[in-house]
Amino acid sequence: MNITPTKIPDILLIAPDVFGDARGRFQEIWNHQRYSEAGIDQNFVQDNLSSSVKGTLRGLHYQLEQTQGKLIQVLQGEIFDVAVDLRRNSQTFGQAVSVKLDAETSKQLWIPPGFAHGFLVLSETADVLYKCTDFYRPEAERTLLWSDPALQIDWPLEGEPILSSKDQRGVPLSVAEVFEDD
Repeated sequence: MNITPTKIPDILLIAPDVFGDARGRFQEIWNHQRYSEAGIDQNFVQDNLSSSVKGTLRGLHYQLEQTQGKLIQVLQGEIFDVAVDLRRNSQTFGQAVSVKLDAETSKQLWIPPGFAHGFLVLSETADVLYKCTDFYRPEAERTLLWSDPALQIDWPLEGEPILSSKDQRGVPLSVAEVFEDD
């Protein structure tokens, strides 16, 4: 496993070991001991699978309570994955990290609590698995406006994205509720 910090060092790009032969391939998606030794010592309590069509943009979502760290991996297809630092006292507050993830490379992205997360589907369809460190809590969920110019996210769009009504109502960073450190 190879782990590379992104421009926001708390967000990690992970290239797990993938073993392939004539039969196909094998990969551990999560091994607590190996990831703990690599600095990701987490207990995941919920796994989510999102299946979407090309042009679907999901996010940017976060929870103010029961904050979630997420380990993202694409099982089929390709996405443009984004995390935005919403920790007010962080030196990287308001900055975004974006990476392409695909099933071919099996790379993962570790996003710790305190970040908004979203993705755009680049392939015809995509299945995205994300492991969460806390449970989904609808009343604590917030949506950051995906197109807020202050975030400087260069989404690789081909036309208008497909958005849920929740994502259409996202708020800009300037008025978003964020994580206040004690």
